[in-house]
Amino acid sequence: MAWSVALACASAGEPADVFGPGLRPDPDAAARVARGLHPAGALTETGDTVLDFALWPYEDELFVGAFGAARDERALLVCDRRLFRLDDDARRVADATAAALPGARCGVLVLHNVVRGCWFRWYEDAELRRDVFLTAEDGVIVDQGARLPAERPFWRDLDAGAPDVPLPFDPEEFGLALAAAHMFGRGIADRGKDGFLPLELPLRRFKLGARDRAGTGDAR
Repeated sequence: MAWSVALACASAGEPADVFGPGLRPDPDAAARVARGLHPAGALTETGDTVLDFALWPYEDELFVGAFGAARDERALLVCDRRLFRLDDDARRVADATAAALPGARCGVLVLHNVVRGCWFRWYEDAELRRDVFLTAEDGVIVDQGARLPAERPFWRDLDAGAPDVPLPFDPEEFGLALAAAHMFGRGIADRGKDGFLPLELPLRRFKLGARDRAGTGDAR
């Protein structure tokens, strides 16, 4: 399956413990986060969807899911097309999402089903710890910070001296492995024995004003 993803995911605790039955959506918190990401523009709430349909927003959309359990904020999901731009604005969205849930760990994953590449950022308590960007055709473009456990097997050939062009592993497989281990605690499309499936997480949909969506990239 070819994935297109522009997702930031923060959790206050081990992802495998946070993402499961019992998470309750908090629409008010989602709206606060959305307006914090677009402080100067007009946002209109237009209803709910699930993560499966929010992973690659249209240029005039923003999806946010905030979740709690036992009255504690536990998780935050943001699907924002600006992440695909891989520029200062994308980094601002990533940084802001990582800082929105105090004490959380946050992963940012960008994949595209045509541009065979992966951009992944990892934060702990709002501090950037890992930044990696690679493509099938151009190899490793950014490789900063300590590698996370889930990615280490992918680097074995490169660390042994193999060239990175063409990349000796699939960028999509690389990104999904990171998401499974460090963002959700399970495969994003895997339903666990507890019945929980990450793709079924509910998110609020927000419509962006013309000024907000300027420059967010091509329509999907």
